[in-house]
Amino acid sequence: MGGWMIVTTTPRQSQNLGRKLGQLVQGGEIIGLVGELGAGKTCFVRGFAQGIEVGAEAWVRSPTFTLINEYNGRLPVYHIDLYRVGKQSELDSLNLREYLYGDGVSLIEWFEFLPASEVDEHLEIHIAHGGGNRRELSFVAHGRRYEGLLQALQVKTAK
Repeated sequence: MGGWMIVTTTPRQSQNLGRKLGQLVQGGEIIGLVGELGAGKTCFVRGFAQGIEVGAEAWVRSPTFTLINEYNGRLPVYHIDLYRVGKQSELDSLNLREYLYGDGVSLIEWFEFLPASEVDEHLEIHIAHGGGNRRELSFVAHGRRYEGLLQALQVKTAK
């Protein structure tokens, strides 16, 4: 299990980090986002959407009430928000497995609300307030595929 932490000082830097990750994915990835309200999870997803070539006309917003937003880029993007999902029956009604194990990329806000038994390998991103616009983004790769993805992101970010 590999990990990496980076600090951003502006929303644009966080968005750029998401964009770089979006350029690297190949399809089938599961990316879990963890962080309190206002931490910047959706900001990161907006950047990711740019990187995976979702058109500028798409309104990338938190799917708090719709629960799942789908975007079309070079790969399908499934932006999932589990904040309002309270019961296992509600979770089951979303048919998440269709999204998680399809050809697209799943980005899941409030990932900690997903039962651990639902996914094995994934990339987990913790976003924490650091005061003002400062954010601490911690990446944890669960599985060899995600370790490679994380290494590629570190290289791309170092450039």
